Amino acid sequence: MDQKIAVAKTDSFTNYPQQPHGGKLVDRVLRGKEREEELIRAKELPTIMVDLEAVITLEMIATGVLSPNEGFMNEADYKSVLYEGRLKNGVVWPVPLSFAPIGNRNKEVVASLSVGDEVALADETKEPVAILKIEDLFSYNKEERAAQLFGTTDRNHPGVDSIFRRMGDVALGGPITLLRRVDWGPFEKIRLEPKDTWRIFYEEKKFRSVGGFITGANPLHRGHEYIHKNALETVDGLLVQPLVEMAKREYTRNEFRMLSYRSVLDTYYPKERVSLAPLRVTYIFAGPRETVLHALIMKNFGCTHALIGRDHAGVGDYYDKYASHSIFDQFSPEELGINIQLYHEVFYCTRCSNHATEKTCSHDDRFRLKISGTGIREMLRHGVMPPKEVVRPESSRIAMQGIQPKGLDEDQRSISPVGKTIKSMFPFYLEATRLGGTYRRENLTTEELTMRDLEAATMDVRLNADRIYQDIYEEYTYIGDANRDIQRQWVTEAREALRQQQEMVVEDLEEKVKQAPETASDEFLYQDKEESQRELEVAQKILEDIPSALRADKIEYRVWNPLPYNRYRGSDEPEEK
Repeated sequence: MDQKIAVAKTDSFTNYPQQPHGGKLVDRVLRGKEREEELIRAKELPTIMVDLEAVITLEMIATGVLSPNEGFMNEADYKSVLYEGRLKNGVVWPVPLSFAPIGNRNKEVVASLSVGDEVALADETKEPVAILKIEDLFSYNKEERAAQLFGTTDRNHPGVDSIFRRMGDVALGGPITLLRRVDWGPFEKIRLEPKDTWRIFYEEKKFRSVGGFITGANPLHRGHEYIHKNALETVDGLLVQPLVEMAKREYTRNEFRMLSYRSVLDTYYPKERVSLAPLRVTYIFAGPRETVLHALIMKNFGCTHALIGRDHAGVGDYYDKYASHSIFDQFSPEELGINIQLYHEVFYCTRCSNHATEKTCSHDDRFRLKISGTGIREMLRHGVMPPKEVVRPESSRIAMQGIQPKGLDEDQRSISPVGKTIKSMFPFYLEATRLGGTYRRENLTTEELTMRDLEAATMDVRLNADRIYQDIYEEYTYIGDANRDIQRQWVTEAREALRQQQEMVVEDLEEKVKQAPETASDEFLYQDKEESQRELEVAQKILEDIPSALRADKIEYRVWNPLPYNRYRGSDEPEEK
């Protein structure tokens, strides 16, 4: 049957500063009478049962999120994407879109199909979700797929495990049509599809540039905010898309994570320039390849810029620290069609008194608070709100309610060892006596750290994170202010008192030295002249170490002018008195 599918062509976007990937924004969602007719017809077709992950993928394809793909890949495109990171026609595409059903009943249906057939895809309700028109059926090698896509065949890698656990032996390729969109529950009211964002950005708001930001399992933290606000200095708008659905159970539950985003965006961001929309996608765990996919998804939502953090889409230690950055060296800006903005790891430097990266801060770990998504989750799991420099309280308070599981198990263990959490958030604690303090004689190890250490480090940060720069600033202003009326008089008085007291000590010791015998009659009771002299020298050095007390009359020398002010104003006439 020749189905009438609406596909937005390139010329629909000629007046926009961006174009959909591949030149068209796919729309394979059936509507109205045609949808009603196809729903009836679908029930007469062979049926394959699909899980939630497949339903999400179907919806992504049909609504244009994965443009220019109109369905699941045939073998030629599959091989090209797997080995070259491109479709057969040369268009950049980093991950294969494959449909290989599992289950005995599904296998029987697949065995009965041929090229040209149509098959209904039904969800757990057994109601049709989509129709797939088969253009190719092919077998593939699972180990080959894992090795090329993930760089490993280790089953501990969640993406590799997913291949062997939830993919069958035969892949079906061909275009799909969506019969039924799934209700997103609490996210439905803020749901945005590509057709919506293009309209909002470029027709309603008249933006000329938009930065896209896709984020995973963590509540909004200050590292995210640093990237967002840096971008907002150069782009007109920002689209923030937290991933929802396929998150691990130990992550912050999606509903609470979205609410934490809304709380911070409503309070600290320019509302007219920022859009928040959940992104219901399937996790691939493909590291750098998935980063490229996310950049293209942002492009299909109309974004002109993709904001990429340090470990975007990373998983464990399978990829290099900045693999999600270097992957973009493989593609030219023209073929990607979106401006890639790469950001290094963000931390809070208490010495700088601001958020920074390695590119902008020279201070060491003694002064740094790291922003680790895993560390944040583990602090929340223990019932501890992270420092405000790491996560704003509007975010962490809500996110804590959504973290599962909470606390410790019956053996007093958590998901992650507490020492690992401390190291990921408070690296200073292992090597310094306190935040910004002196180095320990011997570094602590993560294995010996306990919950008490996490509490101690947290309290140290809460009390001192904003004091370090404040104390330094106060020292500079005390010495630097020529106008002493704005200085703390009690500091001056304390320094004067210190000096007077120490001068008394020196004066008395000078008398003591004069009277001290050359040799003490009993060294345990009396001091000889040599020992008394050493005591005096120490007291004199302490007197020298006491900082000066500055009053206005002591620094009059700082305020001087070679000419009267009227001469500086340009007048040669003597100033009237």
